[in-house]
Amino acid sequence: MVELWDNLRQAKEDLDEWLMLAQEDQSTEVLEALNEQVNALTAHLAETELRTLLSGQQDSAAALLEIHPGAGGTEAQDWAEMLLRMYQRWSERREFTVKTLDFLPGDEAGVKSVTLLIEGPYAYGLLKAERGIHRLIRISPFDSSGRRHTSFASVDVYPDAGKDIEIEIKDEDLRVDVFRASGPGGQKVNKTSSAVRLTHEPSGIVVSCQNEKSQFRNKDTAMKILKARLYELEQQKLSAEKQAQYDSKDAIGFGSQIRTYTLQPYRLVKDHRSKTEESNVDAVLDGSLDTLIRNQLLHEHAQKHS
Repeated sequence: MVELWDNLRQAKEDLDEWLMLAQEDQSTEVLEALNEQVNALTAHLAETELRTLLSGQQDSAAALLEIHPGAGGTEAQDWAEMLLRMYQRWSERREFTVKTLDFLPGDEAGVKSVTLLIEGPYAYGLLKAERGIHRLIRISPFDSSGRRHTSFASVDVYPDAGKDIEIEIKDEDLRVDVFRASGPGGQKVNKTSSAVRLTHEPSGIVVSCQNEKSQFRNKDTAMKILKARLYELEQQKLSAEKQAQYDSKDAIGFGSQIRTYTLQPYRLVKDHRSKTEESNVDAVLDGSLDTLIRNQLLHEHAQKHS
């Protein structure tokens, strides 16, 4: 935080110096340098403003991010994998650490479900803006007739507060199933029943982990995810508005999307909450999400204080 404010102050001082120089020398070189300093200060201001929006109790925590395809088989599963790559690339841009906790591949292509642990400064605070239904419109590569298809996938984000989450889970409320991990054969992880599925009966929440060779480590990771989801559920119950939002996201389909990515007949990404539009769809799908995330956080902030 100190470095953030130091950088902002230094950018302002540099701009002041170039402004004084530009009053005496208005050559092309000086004006170009002045413009660069304006852009530098603008970038520092945007980053500082974004940080002021992340003041929630869990905003500084790491994030547990889950992706599930909607109906549509291979088409939707491929879309889920595109979203997976998008969040991985976004994390790389911010130098965040990404660990795959659970991965269930699609039958032909894509993924049926995936859970990521994303660690970095304010990972949850930033990624919570991505929670919801994401819609893709494109000419399907899996349709020999070249028809346009609409696919859906859901993104869920929970704060990972590690051992700090105080959630009591009774043994009688928990069903534990073990099974063989899916994926390419021949690997040790696939030869034993090391994968673990936890079902929390009162809430109906089901989580699984199969990426470790040890059943114990998979159960420990699955319990961590379960606690995070239960914690998030309790936080949502504190607000009637948030609870209504949670109840309404069951259907991964038309009318419930937060964002639409259109590849045909035109190219556009539109966030339906903040009304932000991005014409460079390829850049967004390659992880350029900061503008969309920032505008949604500003939109939420404005709604809270209106």
